[in-house]
Amino acid sequence: MSNGRNRLIEPVQDRVLIRISSRELLLEEKIPGLYFKSETMGVSNLYVLVLFSLLLTPTFAAKKSYIVYLGTHSHGKNPTADDINRARNHHHNFLGSFFGSVKKARDSISCSYGQHINGFAAILEEEHAQQLAKHPEVLSIFLDEGRKVQTTRSWDFLGLEKDNVIPQNSAWNKGRFGEDVIIGVIDSGVWPESKSFSDEGMGPVPLRWRGICQNDTHYGFQCNRKLIGMRYYNQGQIEHARAQNSSFYPTPEHSTARDLDGHGTHAASTAVGNFVANVSVFGNGYGTAKGGSPRARLASYKSCWNVNGQPLDCRDSDILSAFDDAIHDGVDVLSVSLGEPSHKNTEYFKDAIAIGSFHAMMHGILVVAAAGNEGPKPDTVVNLAPWLLTVGASTMDREFTSYVTLGDEQIFKGKSIAAKGVATQTLYSLITGDNARATNAALYDSLECNPGATDPKKINGKILLCMNHTHGIDKSQLAAQAGAAGLILVNPKQLENESLPLPYHLPTSLVEFDDAQSIIAYNNSIKNPVASVSDVKTEFNTKPSPQMAFFSSRGPSTINPNIIKPDITAPGVEIIAAYSEAVAPSKRPSDDRRIPFNACFGTSMSTPHISGIAGLLKTLHPDWSPAAIKSAIMTTATTTDHTGKNPITDYDGLKATPFEYGAGHVNPNSAMNPGLVYDLSFYDYLSYICSRGYNQSIINNFTTPEIHSCPKSFSILDFNYPTIAIPDLTESVTITRRVKNVGTHNSSYEANVEGVDGVSVVVEPNNLSFSEYGEERTFKVTFTPERNVEPKPKAEKYIFGKLIWSDSDGLHHVSSSIALQLL
Repeated sequence: MSNGRNRLIEPVQDRVLIRISSRELLLEEKIPGLYFKSETMGVSNLYVLVLFSLLLTPTFAAKKSYIVYLGTHSHGKNPTADDINRARNHHHNFLGSFFGSVKKARDSISCSYGQHINGFAAILEEEHAQQLAKHPEVLSIFLDEGRKVQTTRSWDFLGLEKDNVIPQNSAWNKGRFGEDVIIGVIDSGVWPESKSFSDEGMGPVPLRWRGICQNDTHYGFQCNRKLIGMRYYNQGQIEHARAQNSSFYPTPEHSTARDLDGHGTHAASTAVGNFVANVSVFGNGYGTAKGGSPRARLASYKSCWNVNGQPLDCRDSDILSAFDDAIHDGVDVLSVSLGEPSHKNTEYFKDAIAIGSFHAMMHGILVVAAAGNEGPKPDTVVNLAPWLLTVGASTMDREFTSYVTLGDEQIFKGKSIAAKGVATQTLYSLITGDNARATNAALYDSLECNPGATDPKKINGKILLCMNHTHGIDKSQLAAQAGAAGLILVNPKQLENESLPLPYHLPTSLVEFDDAQSIIAYNNSIKNPVASVSDVKTEFNTKPSPQMAFFSSRGPSTINPNIIKPDITAPGVEIIAAYSEAVAPSKRPSDDRRIPFNACFGTSMSTPHISGIAGLLKTLHPDWSPAAIKSAIMTTATTTDHTGKNPITDYDGLKATPFEYGAGHVNPNSAMNPGLVYDLSFYDYLSYICSRGYNQSIINNFTTPEIHSCPKSFSILDFNYPTIAIPDLTESVTITRRVKNVGTHNSSYEANVEGVDGVSVVVEPNNLSFSEYGEERTFKVTFTPERNVEPKPKAEKYIFGKLIWSDSDGLHHVSSSIALQLL
């Protein structure tokens, strides 16, 4: 920035360089606005002091966007317009008392939550943030940070249909295809014209719906009887962009509920998409696309944006605005395929998704959220609040393959999602990246076929082999532009079994490292090596399946290891669903391809599977609490593969554990009739919060005018969760659980414990009898370590098992995962 004729201040990486005539003063900023380390070159101490004064003026004070959370409102569950205005005026006056000006407060507040969530987002100096944090009315204050976004076959794999025929016992039939349930999706918006959101065959919009179709002047669209609501929230994103670039000005792309990224459309159609026949991705995975609740209504809440070409970013303040409106609008289920990086896991009431979902739970709304994509490392799972249903990702029994055939008739299986090409017609010359090396290119770059490292003339008409699949889409585009016949990408040895196919631009096969060594050996053994790359094949009955996806985040929870997270796993690999036609399947600006359906992977894809199943349960059991629906999904899950004989394995072939899959792999048909559920009320969650150390004044904030006293003897081990975890088992421990009969009258159940070697387990009583629907019974489980067990390394001290309640008819098996750490 210019600061007078003879003085220039400019940034030098993380320092500030000040030029004064021919002299320089180098300042290294250690704490913004507070401390500097200086090196002077003939500059008087007085001049240095003056410069320090210039740099420490208020214009350099850092302001950031914070969320000030005040709990819940006193105006109740059905606020009027006057109630909402009073709440927002209170926010202005409250912040104004710190600023000394209501006008300054009003200008500073970017989002005011006046309906169900009580709080606001504002641009604050750190000094004001610290003052606010000390005020008794403030439950928490935290930075407004960003969150990252985390099918033709999957519903067949889950048993809802079989070869395009829907069995009588299908959850679709029992749950009436999610008829008239309203599922909200907080994401990047939707593509309204997608056939997945057609309202063909849909009746009138439910009368309880109170939402809107928030249109814009640039990207016009209409809602319908399927897509009944669209809103967008951009204020937090705009403030963030302006903090990065003061000249930022929002364009029409930043003021529309339409999906310009594809992520939200894919998630929404996986949850609620209508039946769409003859769907494929470049001719692959051909079939009928549909969502878990294909007759449900969709409400879209856009909170995630692409700004200045950056990946999708979702600001906490915008997410909270979406939650507040979704509660008001009348959704039944919320699907949230978002999460923060695991290293930022924080206490619940400093977490926007935990806060928003807590208020949703208060209003009877189940919130389903992604576990994250930071696997296979442990301790990486996110969305840890116990009122959330947190979803991991696993494979199904379908894969997209492409085969490499060499001139000596060796054949190697690879992965791909690519358009059809000519490389399958005959054998073409095979060339490795180093042999196609461009002039002056580094050998390493040419081996990996990095941009500019290969000579297009050497590639033309040949099959190119690249020793690293990173940026594979870009490499495939460059190879296609150079006239290559096909491409072979190699997965590095250290990432064995950790690769996924992408929408390549030409026939491409992604092969494992060991197979690549055989291909290279052939290439080096003959003067004119040749090969072909097959078109993509859709193969079924892949074994083993399901298998945990390598990217799915793992437990244990870093906030409370007494709660097993994730809760459940569902298909999240190569899921075909609707997509935005505003963006290429690769999301590259240089890619001009547009497709109405795309194959994606991530816990962002597994999450809406569970949301759709939750919609079926809500239709079948409209009076069930969010906890009861969650319990039904968890306790009926399976921990064996599709054969029913072998345990679910991790991506590396080893036996998976509850820290990978939670309760297990979802079984929607069984979830419709679980027999028993572990139910939780709002007050049970308050008692849980009490056990986390929150004081009575915070609890009162959620119950005014009623009072809920924190129980004096409540143990977090007795929280009525559908799974059991004891992270510090050193001596005998007894836990209590409570189950509710949601099956037949006059039923009885017997307990059985599997696994947990080295620990004695006693269930009392061992038999439970129920005479009526809705009747509840309490039982205790005592875990006692056996003293003759040899000590194990810390990483192996967790042991796993299951508690199963089975009825006398053999129809219900109510299963709870167990994780015990022996110390």
